[in-house]
Amino acid sequence: MPMCSIFADHKSEERYSKLSLAYTTDEEKRMIEDAIDMCTPLCSIKPNIYGGAVTGGKRMITIEYHDDCDREGGDVFEAIIKKLGIEECH
Repeated sequence: MPMCSIFADHKSEERYSKLSLAYTTDEEKRMIEDAIDMCTPLCSIKPNIYGGAVTGGKRMITIEYHDDCDREGGDVFEAIIKKLGIEECH
C-alpha cells in the first residue's frame, strides 16, 4: 500500500483514549471508515466516533473510548493504524 497522507494523533489518559485521523480526500475518508468498521469490533466497548473540519482544508475523524479500564481501545488503534499503513502517530 502506498504511503497515505492521513495524519494520526493519539491522546490517552487514565481510562480514556482517542485517535484522531486527519484526511483531505474522499478516498482517504473511505479508507478510514473501512478501517474503523473492521477494527472496532476488537474492543468490547462501543467507541464515540465523530468528525469535523480542521485547518488547511483537512477534515478529521476521531474515535474515543471512555471508561476503558482494560485499555482495549489501544488494540483497536494499533489495528487501524496498521490497516491504513500509517508509519508515524503523534
